[in-house]
This record gives sequence, structure tokens and C-alpha cells, in this order.
Amino acid sequence: MTADDSYGRLDDDDYPAYTMGRAAEMLGTTQGFLRAIGEARLITPLRSAGGHRRYSRYQLRIAARARELVDQGTPIEAACRIIVLEDQLEEAQRINAEYRRAADAAAPPAEG
Repeated sequence: MTADDSYGRLDDDDYPAYTMGRAAEMLGTTQGFLRAIGEARLITPLRSAGGHRRYSRYQLRIAARARELVDQGTPIEAACRIIVLEDQLEEAQRINAEYRRAADAAAPPAEG
């Protein structure tokens, strides 16, 4: 990968650009917290060639939401489940909106 390729990936939400230490620092949490949400399978960090965990911006947003719930007193396992359910609900709402748009486009025009 050239330097130009690397710079182009900086805008990629899924590019694993952050080390565990940097991710924990950015979130204001501990590396143990990141390990815990990984063990709960909320996020699965990629591994560098040396085996170190690397996180994407998308994963950091999910981790930030988990931290928010845990800070409010939600157990970590429950926080992870809530986030998964929120994601599933968002996806279902997106699909429903697509179906509504398709149905509206297929409906005959109203007579006036």
C-alpha cells in the first residue's frame, strides 16, 4: 500500500486506524473495557500483522454508545444487547421506509 492509498482510507469508517491504546484514550475508557465489549462480541477489532487490536471509527462509535449505557449503570452484557437491538431496529425501519417508497411509486396517481 502506498502513502496515497493510506491517505485515501482516512475517510473510510471501516478502516482499522486506531490502536487499542488510542481508542481507549479517545473514548475516555480503559483497554479492559474494549476487551470486554470484544468478548461480548459487540465489536470485533481487526488485528495488525503483529496481532495487536485495531479499531475503526465505526467500531469506536459503537464502543462510545456502550460506554454511555454502562456509565448510566447498565451492565455491560445488557448494554451490548441493547446496542444490537437498536441496530436491528434501525435496519428494519430503513427497510420499511424503502418498501413504503416503492409502494408509493407503484401506486396509481390519485384522482382529483
